[in-house]
Parts: sequence; C-alpha cells; structure tokens
Amino acid sequence: MLSGKHIYLFLDYDGTLSPIADTPDKAILPEDIKDVLIKLSKVKGVKLAIISGRSLDDVKERTGIPGLVYAGNHGLEIEGPRLKFKKPIYARIEGVLDSLKILLKSSLASIKGVLIEDKGLTLSVHYRLVDKREVSAVKDAVDEAVKPYALKNQLRLVLGKEVIEIRPAVDWDKGKIVLWLIARQRFAVSKKDVLPIYVGDDITDESAFKALKDKGITVAVGTPQETAAEYNLEDTAEVSKFLNGVLDIARGGGDNDHGK
Repeated sequence: MLSGKHIYLFLDYDGTLSPIADTPDKAILPEDIKDVLIKLSKVKGVKLAIISGRSLDDVKERTGIPGLVYAGNHGLEIEGPRLKFKKPIYARIEGVLDSLKILLKSSLASIKGVLIEDKGLTLSVHYRLVDKREVSAVKDAVDEAVKPYALKNQLRLVLGKEVIEIRPAVDWDKGKIVLWLIARQRFAVSKKDVLPIYVGDDITDESAFKALKDKGITVAVGTPQETAAEYNLEDTAEVSKFLNGVLDIARGGGDNDHGK
C-alpha cells in the first residue's frame, strides 16, 4: 500500500512519540524514535509533520529535528520549510487568556495537583496528579470560569487525556490542519499520489482520523474506548517499530502489514 507513493506522515507528540508523563516538562522524546524520525526526514518521497497541542516553540525544541513541519497549539501556529502560518485570532482573545489564567489560579488554588500551562495562544489545565475525588471540582471550576468567554464566542473547551484545553473559538482542528497540509503537498509534488498516515493517541486526534477516513492510514495509540482510527498500536514502543517499518518500505525494503 505504501510502495511507490509520496508519504506524508503526521504524528502527535505526547503519548505518541513521547510516553505520557506526569507533567508536560517531563515528556522527553526517546532516542530510538528521534533516530528513526531523522532517518525518515532524509528519505526522498517522505514528509513529516508533528501536530501537537504544545506551543510551537515547545514542540520544536523537544523534537529538535530540522526540516519538519511543526504545528503547535493544535495548528494555530505552523512552521516548516517555506511555510509559516499563524491563525489570526489576536483581536478576539487579546488579554482574555491572561485574565482567565489569573482567575483559574485563584479558583483552583485549593486543589492539589492542578497544573495550568500557558501556551501563548491557548491554556491547558492538567489534572493527572489531582485526587480522583476532586477531578469533577476542577472541571466545574474551569467550566464556570470559561463560560462568560464562551458565550461571547471568544473561547471554547476541548477535553483531552486528563487535560482541559482552553482554545480560541475558531473552526480549526487537527482534521482541518491535516487536509490543508495535504493539499499544499499535492500542489508541491505536482498532484502526485500523496498517502497520508496519521498516528495519534488523544481525543484531539479523532478529528484527523475522521478527516482521513478512506483517504489514508489512521493509527490510534493506546487503548481508546472509541476511535475513528483504522489501526491500533499499543504504546510508543510499538510506534517506534511502526516508524521503522515505514522507513523500511520508503527505502524500498518491501511492503509489510504494520498495525492492527
């Protein structure tokens, strides 16, 4: 299925390339995965994009591989070779996230384990380390704080794995990002047969799985209860094996069945 096609490989970061960590700063890219990504980036006919909820600078620094496309803040900011894009949202949220961050710090101060991550264009409220009995209180506090901004169509909430994403209320998600990047790539390679492969582990990756239905290969990492992905990999160790399989095929080593 992969042989002879231009491969566009889309990869989430946390939980896909890097194992999920207790706090965002501890999510380190394993050396074996970084090694195979570097090799893939040098293969003709293969293009790589890292699609992450992290800020653009953060995911670029953590991956540390030149020549890739990096989409940060769920695609609100994108950079790559001959590509620089930022969703024009400042007029809508100017000052809003700063005010909200102060409010959330106050309202969540009594709950141990909450981490508020400021990513510039978005905020993330992590509750992985919160006592399970207090998780509902975290969700209620975030919902209450964001409600006035949601009613004004300034912000919206998106649930992830033990995290609440607070984003600008714009019609833009990983699915739309992927389709946009694929269209650009098809133009760049004179409409040659581009095969997208998307690998992700989070609820936020589901929009990409749905967008690529019958258009490419979609792979969920972990054991999601419900997913639109066609294939499944158990963990980042299996992701490493999968990427090495793609590398082998892209180099002309044959077509194998990787995944579910």
